[in-house]
Amino acid sequence: MSSQPLSACALTFLFFCAIPARVCCRATGPNEENRPSASQASKAGAPKQGAPAKQSSPEEELQQAINDAGNDRVALVRNLEAFLKKYPDSRQRPQIYRALVEANLQLRDKARAADYAERLVALNPDDISITILTIQLLEQNGGEAGLRRAANYATRVLEFVERSSPEEKSPKISQEEWAAERKRDRMSLLALRGRLEMKLQDTAAAQKDFEASYAILPSATAAEQLGEIAELKKDLKAAIQQYARAFALADGASGSPGRREIRQKLGNVWRLARGSDIGLGEYLLLTFDDLSQAGSAAKPRKNADAREPSEFTLRKAPDGTPFPLKDVKGKVLVVNFWATWCGPCHALEPQFARVAAEFQGNPDVLFLAANCDEDESLVAPYLEADKPHTAVVFADGLDRLLAINAFPTVIVIDRGGKIAYRSDGFEPLTFEQDLLAAVRRALAGANNSAAGDGFTP
Repeated sequence: MSSQPLSACALTFLFFCAIPARVCCRATGPNEENRPSASQASKAGAPKQGAPAKQSSPEEELQQAINDAGNDRVALVRNLEAFLKKYPDSRQRPQIYRALVEANLQLRDKARAADYAERLVALNPDDISITILTIQLLEQNGGEAGLRRAANYATRVLEFVERSSPEEKSPKISQEEWAAERKRDRMSLLALRGRLEMKLQDTAAAQKDFEASYAILPSATAAEQLGEIAELKKDLKAAIQQYARAFALADGASGSPGRREIRQKLGNVWRLARGSDIGLGEYLLLTFDDLSQAGSAAKPRKNADAREPSEFTLRKAPDGTPFPLKDVKGKVLVVNFWATWCGPCHALEPQFARVAAEFQGNPDVLFLAANCDEDESLVAPYLEADKPHTAVVFADGLDRLLAINAFPTVIVIDRGGKIAYRSDGFEPLTFEQDLLAAVRRALAGANNSAAGDGFTP
């Protein structure tokens, strides 16, 4: 949540949009001529003699409470609480509770913010974001009862995530992205619940959750906590292993354990077990190597041993049919490296296709569009909508060989294996003529190149 103060008007927009517009704001304009005079307004607005004054509706009272507070957050909390006391069953309670959570956080009253956050969870138990905020507030406030409620909320969110299915995901998110996000959510929630259980001194439950979290996705947080549990149990060997893992996995990101603190813990248990720091550096390097190899094994690199384009076997997109480049040796290879999310790549494709059409039927040149998306499931719907006119393949490490770090990048490799042209990005007005000229030069000079000299980046 933002810590910047919001105006009364902004709060009205954010939290009370359900209130009719005529209550939330007044239409004003620079033209004063159409406004009634003060005397006319007075006459028109004055109640008839003897008629009772019109009673304000709850919505009007709520708007007045907000307006009266202005930018004073203390006054806003006081006014909204008074409104709730008068109208405890108001249909605006969810919006009011949200406003009170926001205002109390700005006032640094986390206990009161947690109270209203819990009320909001009771009204909207499926609101995951507010439930997570409630857990965090209860954890910060401490107290056994609050920590137990926080642990129960964490279990509720974890069960919600575990029940979720791909059918519920947004169509804008691929199944691979959804699965990865679900995996991260489960890892984080198990670690969160484990942390709460540690504060409740339920070490056995905490260890179980941290181990499950680490098994789903290794993290410095889970490893450090497992190291602390092992240290409490006087299991120095396990403590050393877990602290070393935490040190290797720590990345300095916000919320991640710091390497300095982990190094101190590791040094302490290492000296208790070994008597000195001798051998600790080597042990850390071995742990780092083990974790790196485990990560690499999870997703092996394609064409890892290939040293030149002709040694690559790519895959046609999107079906994955093998597309070996062994026959490209001695030919001119033109490759457009692109990604589905890249706007300039989309703009370049028709120009690239027009250049390729100029050489259609020429057996000495091959044009390829090499996709570099990490999530390959995005490619099929993109190709279905875009229908490119050149052969499309997955890059499968060819981008790594050619050090592609920007999209689009177009490369021409001549018959001798040398890069004859490279364009990182493109200039729409000159791209076609530049690429045409580069391909023609590569073809014209092919006879003077020694075919098979090997790839030269």
